[in-house]
Amino acid sequence: MGVKFRACVAIVFILLLLGSLWLHGNLEDHWNTCPKVSSVKNKVLSLIRVNSSDDDVAPLRVCPGKRFQVADLLAHLQAAPVSTNDVLLKPYLASWDELIKFLEALGPMVGLISQEIESKTDIIRDLAQNAEKEAEKRMKDKQRMPQQSDPVLMISHNRSLNYSKMNHRLLFGYTSIRSMIKWELENGLVDFHKQTNSGCRTLLRLHRALLWLQNFLQELGKDASEGEHLRRPSDLCKETYQRTLAHHHNWWVRKAAELAFLAMPERPYFYQLVCVETQSEAAVVLNRVVRAIGEVYERNEVALQEHGMLDLP
Repeated sequence: MGVKFRACVAIVFILLLLGSLWLHGNLEDHWNTCPKVSSVKNKVLSLIRVNSSDDDVAPLRVCPGKRFQVADLLAHLQAAPVSTNDVLLKPYLASWDELIKFLEALGPMVGLISQEIESKTDIIRDLAQNAEKEAEKRMKDKQRMPQQSDPVLMISHNRSLNYSKMNHRLLFGYTSIRSMIKWELENGLVDFHKQTNSGCRTLLRLHRALLWLQNFLQELGKDASEGEHLRRPSDLCKETYQRTLAHHHNWWVRKAAELAFLAMPERPYFYQLVCVETQSEAAVVLNRVVRAIGEVYERNEVALQEHGMLDLP
C-alpha cells in the first residue's frame, strides 16, 4: 500500500476522529484528559544513552533550502544545560521550535501533533513575557518613589526595596527550569489537584513528548538486524508512541495519533531532512541528537521529581 493511499486513509479517519472530539468538547481537554501513570512506569524508557562522546566531532552540515536544520536543533540542545542540574528555558524552547519544524516536515497529519506541542511552548513564553512586563512596570514605579528622610516616606521607600527584590525574582523567574518551578511554587501558581496553565504543568506535557521523540529518533538511527530489513519509520513512531506518550492520552487521542503516523514518509525522506545519504550517516547524526536530548530530559526529570510534579493533572 503506497504512502499516498495511506495518507488519504489517515486523513479521512483523522478528520472523523477530530470531528468527534470537537463534538464532545474542546480538543485541548481531550488531549490532556488521561489516566495517571505512576512515575515508576514512566521510567521504563526514561533516558536513552549512547556511549560515545561529541568531543572532536565535526559540526553537522546545514541543509540548504530546508526549514528544519538538525544542526540548529543540536546547538540549542547543547546550549540548554546549565550549572550541574538545571536547564536554561530559552534554548530549551528553541529546541522545541526545531522539533516542531521536524514534525511539520513529516506531513500535515503529523503536523497536527506539532500544533498541539507549539501551543504548549506558547504558554510558557507568554508567562515569561507577562512576568517580564510586570517586573519592568514595578521597576519604573520604584524609580519614581521620592528619596526623602521623612520616617513615613522611608517606610514606603523600604517597601519599594522589597519590591525590588521581588522584581529580581520575577524578572528571572522564567530563566531556567528550576527557577520557573521555584517562582511558580512560591507564588501559588501550581495546582496539584486540578488543571491550570502553569509553566510547570505545561513543562510536564513537553517533557513527556520529548521522551517519545527521543525514543523515536533512537530507533530511527538503529541499523537493521542481521538478515532483516530496516523497519519503516511509521511503525517505529507508532511503537515508541505506544510505550511512552500514549500512556497519558485517552483512547480518542491515541487512535488519532496512530492514524497520523500511517502517513509518515519512508526513510529516504528522513535522510534528506538531516542532510545525509545513508543509514550509517543518519545513525551518527541521530545518536548525537539523542544524547543531547537525554541530557536535557534527565535534568528536567530530576527537577520535576524533586518537587512531586511528575503527575500534575
